[in-house]
Formats: sequence, structure tokens, C-alpha cells
Amino acid sequence: MHRHPEHTRRWKRPAVLAGMATLGATALSGCGTADEFKRAYLPESVTENGDGIHTFWVGMWIAGMAIAVLVWALTAWCIVMYRRRHEDEVPKQVRYNVPIEILYTVVPIVMVAGLFVQNVKLENDLLNIDEEPQNTVNVVGKQWSWDFNYLDDNVYETGQQAVLTGKDGVAESLPTLYLPVNERTEFVLTTRDVIHSFWVPQFLQKLDMIPGRVNRFQVVPTEEGTYQGKCAELCGAYHAEMLFQVKVVSREEYDKQMQALEDEGQTGFLNEQYDRKELINGEPAVEDRDPGHNDWMLQGGKDEN
Repeated sequence: MHRHPEHTRRWKRPAVLAGMATLGATALSGCGTADEFKRAYLPESVTENGDGIHTFWVGMWIAGMAIAVLVWALTAWCIVMYRRRHEDEVPKQVRYNVPIEILYTVVPIVMVAGLFVQNVKLENDLLNIDEEPQNTVNVVGKQWSWDFNYLDDNVYETGQQAVLTGKDGVAESLPTLYLPVNERTEFVLTTRDVIHSFWVPQFLQKLDMIPGRVNRFQVVPTEEGTYQGKCAELCGAYHAEMLFQVKVVSREEYDKQMQALEDEGQTGFLNEQYDRKELINGEPAVEDRDPGHNDWMLQGGKDEN
């Protein structure tokens, strides 16, 4: 029996699209190394917190792909089983199906609830600061650079906005945060002006810096090296140039850097006198508003018990 040309054309386009999708998925699956594929293309972590984040990330991808395969299979089954077989055929009209509607209402709720519980558990682990840190650094965001107060060593590093020339050598001009390897460091995050976000991609963790609020989290770097950091919250015209570096080094090299900062005269604490609000005429000084603020920050932004 000769097949109608229009009927053939109706099948041809979906088949071509399906073939293109399959080829695209195959090509993408071949990109990157085996290790990158195993991490689901998440950056390689260099902190102790990385294992939990990696497990959660890969688990979400596995669950998402399982759901996608199920939906694609059911869609294909419906297309094949309930296709129109004759030109004059009208499919049976069904207004609703209670069991199916209950299924696609309850299952997503259970899935989202499970994802929410796992997300909250991981977030609580990442923001847990109950353990006493070996080092405390006050990271201060500002338009458009960073200041680092090393509270335990009573020294500081101050940065200026990066100038992206497209040439080599820009990295050397960036403010650099030093961390000792295999030691617990607590970041005390504050801002001098607007909302910023402290992000080192290979830490797999970031946290906002909000005016009038102190946020904190802890990390234990496990690998020495130089890592790139940036602001992850749109904060103005030169947000893209708000860059810094992190050097994870041995304890000996860390102590040498702290001594170098002291020798350069960068001692003490860069307090709020440099904040935008402090530079506006008529604004009361931070000491007048809160006489104990600097002492409080030197304690890592923690109230005494």
C-alpha cells in the first residue's frame, strides 16, 4: 500500500530533530577528561568541604537525568502508541485522569521536599563555625577591590581595582590572600559600601557580604597553589574587575608573608574609617556610632561569652 506523502513528511522532521539531539548529546559527552566527567564538570575542589558539595552536585545530575530519561521514554511511548493511524481518525477525547493527576502532583512535591532537605543539611554543614579556627581573616569587599585583615597576626593587605589590559602581568597587581595549607581558617565577611560576594571557584563555596551584617564561614585548604577569586554579586560598573588571588602555602611561607606585611608597616586593622559612609561630610564617625566596633571586629566579629 502506497504511503501518503504528507504522512511521510510528518514523521521526517521529528526523526531529524531526534537524530540531531542524539548526536549533540554524544558530542557533549565526549568533551573534557574522564575526571571532569566524573565530577559532572564541577571545578576540582581544594578544601575539605568539597566532598560533600561534589556528592550533592553529582547526585542532583543523576536524579535529573533519570527523570529526563523517564519523561522522554513516556513521551516516545505516547507518540507511538497513540499516534493517528488514519487521516479521518479522531483520537478519543479524555478530560482528566485522576490517578495520573495525583501522580504528577505528589511525585514532584516529594522530589522537591527531598532536594530541600538535602540542600539545608549541606548548607548547615558548610556554614558550621562551631570548631575553633586556627586563623581568622576579615575579608572586606569594596568597589571594586578587596582588603584582608589578618586578625591573628595584626597585619593587613589592601587592594586596588584590577586593570584588565589583556596582557600578561595583571595577576601580579591583584590583592592576594594567603592561607596556610591544612589549617582551618575562618573568613569574617564585611563590606565597605554595597553588597558583594566572596567567591573562590575551587573552594566550591561563596557567601554574600551585606552592609551592616557580618557573615562568616570556615575552610580547610588541602592543596597548595594559587587560585583565582572574584566578586559573585553584581556590584556596579566595574564588577568584572573586582578580582583577587588566593595563595595556599605552607605554614613557613605563610609566616614569612605575615612578617613581610609587618616589615612594610601594614600593621593594625583597616577599620571602617575607609568605608564610603565615613567619607561623606556630616556623617558621624564609626567610633561615635559604636565605640566598641573595632575591638569587636578584632575578636573576629564575635561577642564575648
